[in-house]
Amino acid sequence: MKIIGGPASQLLASRTARALGTEPVLSEFNRFPDGELYLRIADEIENEKVTLIQSTPTDSDFVALLQLIDACEEAAEINVVIPYMGYARQDKKFKPGEPISARAIARCINADRVFTINIHERSVLEHFPCPARNLDAANLMGTYIASFGLENPMLVAPDEGARVLVKNVASGYGFDHDHLQKTRLSGDTVVIKTKNLDVTGRHVVLVDDMIATGGTMAESIRMLKAQGAIDVHLACVHPVLTRNAALRLFNAGVKDIIATDTLEKAQSKLSVAPLVAEALSGNSTLS
Repeated sequence: MKIIGGPASQLLASRTARALGTEPVLSEFNRFPDGELYLRIADEIENEKVTLIQSTPTDSDFVALLQLIDACEEAAEINVVIPYMGYARQDKKFKPGEPISARAIARCINADRVFTINIHERSVLEHFPCPARNLDAANLMGTYIASFGLENPMLVAPDEGARVLVKNVASGYGFDHDHLQKTRLSGDTVVIKTKNLDVTGRHVVLVDDMIATGGTMAESIRMLKAQGAIDVHLACVHPVLTRNAALRLFNAGVKDIIATDTLEKAQSKLSVAPLVAEALSGNSTLS
């Protein structure tokens, strides 16, 4: 199998290829003077099975993925791995006249199989024109958190939406876990309500699928530290971390930010390459 990484997922593609005992295919990425993307796959792929690995945090990254798929038209099989899928949160019409952006994006992926990782809304999988599976990084995150050696840690989800994820992360090691109650007032303004959650003298790990502006997490960190937590770590699958999110979180008192390499950021200390390699080998962990 040929592993081809898009411009947003070079490291993950390389790590996945290594996990499968092969080398990633070299590709060229550039721009024309007018800003249009140019790419070229520098290997022979006719009648080969290929896997394209490309996150789509920006519009340009999505265009690059479409170009990669088209460049592989002579391949015998095309697998597409979208570790982080942009526009996946717009999975319904919230106001009249809006598009279902996730559907619009998914319908454009012409492949034999698609894999996502902890996609924000599972209903998006139904819009792909081919079989689509969502891989769950929870076990990898649980193992990584266990390696910290924290004494009696508590894993906490910032809201009910992340409750299943935090339960799955905690289950393999028997960590205590719970969730907070969140009310969103705007895109980056939230109100966190306390529950009967005793974190006094405990190490807390806040767990979510993604951190975007950091508003929810910053408020949660302050509240947990005010309630007596020794320290608060953050763990997420997708480190979107827009604008000044990282500074915002450290100003709130976070001990550390741990994320996977679905998006390649400074905080991406945990690789999902073993999860992707396992899925491509036919032994995947699905959510």
